[in-house]
Amino acid sequence: MKIEIWSDYACPFCYMGKRRFEQALNQFADKNNVEVIYRSFELDPNAKRDVDYDVHDMLAGKYGMTRERAIAMNNDVTEQAKSLGLQYRLDTAIQTNTFDAHRLTHFAAKQGKAAEMTELLFKAYFTDSKHIGDHAVLSALAGQVGLDEQTAAAMLSRDDYAVEVKGDEQEAAELEIRAVPFFLIDRKYAITGAQPAEVFLETLLKVSEAGPSESE
Repeated sequence: MKIEIWSDYACPFCYMGKRRFEQALNQFADKNNVEVIYRSFELDPNAKRDVDYDVHDMLAGKYGMTRERAIAMNNDVTEQAKSLGLQYRLDTAIQTNTFDAHRLTHFAAKQGKAAEMTELLFKAYFTDSKHIGDHAVLSALAGQVGLDEQTAAAMLSRDDYAVEVKGDEQEAAELEIRAVPFFLIDRKYAITGAQPAEVFLETLLKVSEAGPSESE
């Protein structure tokens, strides 16, 4: 079974969706035969690497609400994350462009470290308040998952894996994916959003019972 996950590191529901999916996968008897592929998606491809506003201002501006309302919404998101064992520090989360973080994920995937890199990038952004648009920060994170920091830094200084990121995003457009997280199972079953673990498990069981697709 192949599961492709489109997500963005600046998306709070993507991290929660990832955790709920993992909870379901851990309960799935055939989990060792599941291949998870992480796909790139940017909520704001035009975001600048360095900005002078915080997540509350960003949310207020995007949806035309007051800063106070944005803070209340973010507090609610933080509580939802806490119920999953995730500690969000949205007040100090550094807004940035996530394109290079996605490039780093593809770099890590080539070396069998996509899962570790993805988890660490989410944690770096939401919990550790790290600037995941900064190449020095990204290189250091690569080192934390066992990749060579200098090689990662050199990769980031070029445009390596830009084609792969754009390819994922083009495929998302062709599949009419407009919201993330988006989970595509064997190219037949789709789950949108940070659904409860029960929904993921139910779908995994359904796909498993249906057997392999004709293309396999």
